[in-house]
Amino acid sequence: MAVKPIPEGYHSITPHLTVRGADRAIEFYRKAFGAEELARMHAPDGKTVMHAELKIGDSRFFLGDEVPGMNCQSPETLGGSPSGIYLYVRDVDETFRKAVNAGATVKRSVEDMFWGDRTGSVQDPFGHIWDLATHKEEVPPEEMKRRGDEFFRKMSGGKA
Repeated sequence: MAVKPIPEGYHSITPHLTVRGADRAIEFYRKAFGAEELARMHAPDGKTVMHAELKIGDSRFFLGDEVPGMNCQSPETLGGSPSGIYLYVRDVDETFRKAVNAGATVKRSVEDMFWGDRTGSVQDPFGHIWDLATHKEEVPPEEMKRRGDEFFRKMSGGKA
């Protein structure tokens, strides 16, 4: 049997998060997003998580503790997160509430957006930014452009 270039259960892109306190992060992701733990491997010290694999919905992601000698640094060490994760969920309002109750910080409250998603943004206790979303409306390209132009005009203080 031929080996598939993308293993069963994976998508083309699989995020790999580096955190300070991977064991705590795994518990947070369980409480906040209903993550299922698929694997966890520790370094010989028995404390450092070198690799963990979690699944939220139909998507997997990897997670590990920061290891300075391997140039693996967390957002806390870097002073912020240079990227974000866009997570589609069945009920964004409920997931947002669970994430905040589990310890996430609100970055942007849940609201309906011009592209048809209802979204809100949180920062997890480990510095990663999560944009939570539920798709609510199919928006035709012409309407998307009109709404987008209006949105960006407001964001820039009314300037063209």
